[in-house]
Amino acid sequence: MASSFHFLHKPRLLHIFLILTILTPYAISCYTSIFGFGDSLTDTGNTLYIPPPSKAPNCVLPPYGETYFHNPTGRCCDGRLIIDFTAQNLGLPFVAPYFGVRNSSGAVNLEKGVNFAVIGAPALDDSFFEERGITNPFKNVSLRRQLNWFKDLLPSLCSTPSNRKKLLQSSLLMMNFGGNDYVRTLIAGRGAEEVRSYVPFVVNTISSAINELIELEVGTIMVQGCLPVGCLPYYLTYFRSSDKEEYDSRGCLIWLNKIAEYHNELLQIKLNHIRQLHPHATIIYGDIYNAALPFFLFPRKFGFTKEAHMACCGTGGLPYNINTSVACGYPPTFAFDHPFMYVSWDGFHLTEAAYRLITKGLLEGRYTIPPINTSCVSTVVSAEYSKFD
Repeated sequence: MASSFHFLHKPRLLHIFLILTILTPYAISCYTSIFGFGDSLTDTGNTLYIPPPSKAPNCVLPPYGETYFHNPTGRCCDGRLIIDFTAQNLGLPFVAPYFGVRNSSGAVNLEKGVNFAVIGAPALDDSFFEERGITNPFKNVSLRRQLNWFKDLLPSLCSTPSNRKKLLQSSLLMMNFGGNDYVRTLIAGRGAEEVRSYVPFVVNTISSAINELIELEVGTIMVQGCLPVGCLPYYLTYFRSSDKEEYDSRGCLIWLNKIAEYHNELLQIKLNHIRQLHPHATIIYGDIYNAALPFFLFPRKFGFTKEAHMACCGTGGLPYNINTSVACGYPPTFAFDHPFMYVSWDGFHLTEAAYRLITKGLLEGRYTIPPINTSCVSTVVSAEYSKFD
């Protein structure tokens, strides 16, 4: 399923990176709250409260959550996500899921932040996929819908415009979208050329949302790019090929990673344009693609002693421990011991250990443009990372 379309060359990517690094200052110092938008990379439990399309999403079932929470929390991981580690490192509580807050009878400090991300959420609205005959099992959770939830909640967060401005100016808003828009289309049987044509629509949708958030006076927005999906076990299994030329030296699918790279490049160009239009706002690009890619090239260097392309949770068997018709959480899947030895948790998502290292790279500024001011990072929680240095 190799792609024949052309992408921008890597030297140009490096050139853009250097320009952005030179032109952008450090991000605003410290944050009093975090607001999350996105999909399963960021959802901290909203899926627990949203009626499923047919059966319960696998991320609400054991063995999810076994490493840190010791029970499923709705996170698609064995433990914490990037947004969790970010909150802890900034001295903030875990970001409460929006629908959990709505259904809670107990006291929740909304001023510390709320998470609107939902498993399966695309950037594009449902109508985009319906018009193209693409099945969308996760309806009404798009970027636009999440943005509307945020706007609906604002009056209860702030009693006056001045209070709202104070809260939003000191908040860190974390956003990740794109993966579901592309992967859903590919799994529906559409070709890479068609998927590539969706990238500008996705990036423009993200850009539009950022502009609306800036108008609401949000001070700092971190927008994460796409992961190197061509390295993930599920997609390596689903799109497995006998053509060795479709794989790079890391064993990743070149054409699939090219789609992620194209998204990330267009997104960075758009973010730089927004910075120029709104110099008072801090717009951060979170380069989780390049933060994760070394795990597949030098896994042992990062403590991943198991095969980098093998999922910790699956049905067993080589080479990837994945059966594309049975997701982790449903019988007969099981999780191997010691998830921290694996890069991938369930074939789609990474392990807590991988997310910990990605967060370390983001907060240290190695994979953020502009870099976050490290004076905000809690020295107590940062000690957890010392064994990886």
